[in-house]
Formats: sequence, structure tokens, C-alpha cells
Amino acid sequence: MARPETLPRTVRLLLLARVVNRLGAFSLPFLTALICADHGASLTTAGLVTAAFGLATIPSRLAGGRLADRIGRRTTIVLGLCACAVAQTAIAASRSLGWAIAGAVLLGLAFELYEPPSQAIIGESVPPHQRVRAFSLFSAALAVGGMGAGLLAALLGRVDLRWLFVVDAASCLACALVIRLALPRDHPTGPLGAGAEAAEEAGATGGAAARVRPLRDRALLSILATGTAYALINQQTVMSLPLAFAREGRPAADAGLLFTAAAATTVLAQPLVRLPRISRLSTPTALALAHLLLAAGLVGYALLRSLPALLAAAAVWSLGDLLVMGRAYALVTDLAPAGGTGRYLAVFGTSWGVAATLAPVLGTQLLAHAGTTALWSTTAALCVLLAGLHLRVTPQVQPGGVAPRHTSERAPRAAAAQSG
Repeated sequence: MARPETLPRTVRLLLLARVVNRLGAFSLPFLTALICADHGASLTTAGLVTAAFGLATIPSRLAGGRLADRIGRRTTIVLGLCACAVAQTAIAASRSLGWAIAGAVLLGLAFELYEPPSQAIIGESVPPHQRVRAFSLFSAALAVGGMGAGLLAALLGRVDLRWLFVVDAASCLACALVIRLALPRDHPTGPLGAGAEAAEEAGATGGAAARVRPLRDRALLSILATGTAYALINQQTVMSLPLAFAREGRPAADAGLLFTAAAATTVLAQPLVRLPRISRLSTPTALALAHLLLAAGLVGYALLRSLPALLAAAAVWSLGDLLVMGRAYALVTDLAPAGGTGRYLAVFGTSWGVAATLAPVLGTQLLAHAGTTALWSTTAALCVLLAGLHLRVTPQVQPGGVAPRHTSERAPRAAAAQSG
């Protein structure tokens, strides 16, 4: 069997930078817990504050795509990371609920600036058949940092939850420095790291790219709908786990151990993505399987009580998450027309803002009125529903990860309505 092709240097450097960033990026799941513990807020109030953060990430994601085109991708990534560091520091230093809310909203406005440019760099720097692997490795890079981050959360959270935000701010600044020093300078005439051929193609299609309208592509809207539901499940799980532990009488910081188990599984299970039986699965089938694994993990959260059993449930959950991340972003990149990758990924990424807005409100209400078992059971049921939905509405992808955007194989219901 041939060895896997080496990823471009630009992509490898970006993956390294995100490992550094992720090492400290476990403060967000504890934002609600900090607001309750340090500022005496109720669950409802804390949920609304976290929802305000989520709402602010929607314009942040769209601005990230636009800024990447105007001022460059490296510059946008550095700007977003530095702004996140300022907001994290403000939250850690807050002495009143009002200042904590201001810090949370500022964090939301900065939080997604770097995602569209970083994802576009990955999607445009590798050939189509490598995109699933590249995005899966991007997820693994976050998980590598996450393994250390979960342990830091478990240790620092027992001392003071504010320290999680301090460490997160430091990791953002370190990541910004790596990006600034290691990545090539921005090239306004072509995609960063995409090479001369991609730059020439971008220049030749510049007029068409200017007329790209992602919201008129019905295939993208279909993926956006299911992606939003997945993001809601993901954010519901991450944000609610510390609160669910506290409600059951466990230290909220112990949720960091489950985050670490999930991150370790994402790293160790990377070879599964390249197995022939997995790589040959169509995207609808792979996403359906992924959501069944997510459901199994959530059922474990609902029924199991011992820490080892919960760690096993987190590992099962992580397997589903790994399958979703690689396939979904590769599919969106494949669907994007030339010169429209950043905007397609930015629109798709708004699913996380919608989810981050709704998840804390829904999660805190379910926890307050129905308890942890109802929270995890309801979320697991949504995963099963999504598994069936993917088999019906998700566009087909040919073996090798190439979406049939230019062939007749795309289902009529998912046909893109491109303008220009």
C-alpha cells in the first residue's frame, strides 16, 4: 500500500499553530459555570449570557470570510486570535456580572474571525482526494491540544475557573505569533498556499468569484441545515457537561477528564479515516454512521454513572465527531465554485453561531426542569433523527472525496442554484 501523500507545508504549519491554540482553549465550556459560581447568576441568566456569546459569533464568522478576502488570510487569523486574547482576559478580570457579559460578547465577536481563512487555506492547499484526510487531521490537531487542555481544565478549574480564561488568552497570543512568523505572507492575487496554478485559476475566474452567492446554492443550504443540527448537539454536549456534573454532585472540573478522553480518541482513531471500508463510504452513509455513534455516546452519558464508564462513552462520542468533521468540511469545499471557498465555509460555519446561541438556553432549561437523563436522552434522539435525514438529503460524494458538482449524479433536490 502506498504511503499517504505529504500535506503541504502551509497546512502542516497551520495544524501546529492550532495545537498551540487548543492547548488553552477549554475555558468556553466553563463560562456558564463561572458566571454561576463567581457572579451568583441563576442557570437561566448564565444560559442567556452564553447565548449572547453564541449570537455574536454569527457576524464574527461572516466577517472572517470577508476580511480574509480584503486584508488577507494570515492577517485575519492573527487579528482574530489577538482579539480573543483581549476578551478572555476581560472575562478573567471581571468583577461584576456586567463586565463578564461584555467580555463574553466581545469574545463572540472575535471568536470566529480566524475559522474561515484557516479552513480555506486547508481546503485550497490540497487536492480534492486529500480533503477528508486534511480536515480530519485538522480535527486531530485540535484534539492533540485538547488532551493537554482537558487536564489543565481539571487541575486549574479546581483552583479557580478564572485561570482557564487566563491560559486560553495566553494560548491565543502564542498561536498568533506562530501564524505571523511561520505562514507565508498574504497573496491578494490568489489563495494563500495554493500555489501558482491556483492563483492563476483564481485570477481567471475573478469575475465569477465576485458573483458567488452561497445562500442561493440549495445543496449548501441542505448541508447548512443538517450541520446546524449537528453543531447544536455538539455545543449542547460540551457546554452542558460541566453543569450536568455539578448537578449530579461531581466537581464541574471533572468534565475536563471526559474532554481529554474524547480528544485522545480523536488522535488515536485517525488511521480509521483512511481504512478502505471507511473511505469508500458515501458521504451520506458516513455521516449517518457518525450520528449513530454520537447517539450511542450520549445514551452512555444518560445511563452510566461511574467515571470509567463515562470515559468510554466520551470515546464513542468522539468517533462519531471525527467522522462528521472530516466529511462535512470536505463536502462544503468540494461544492464551492472557484474563488468561493472562503465564503462557502463562512456561511456553513454560521451553524456554530446558531448552535452556540441556542445550546446554552436549551441545555440550562432541560437541566433545570427535567434533569441530566432527559438532557442526554433528548440529544441522543436528535442524533438518530439526523442519521436518517442524512441518507435522504445530503448530496452524494464520489469515492475519493470529490463531490459531483459538475456531473449529473447530484440529486435534483440538492442541485445548486448558482448565479453567474
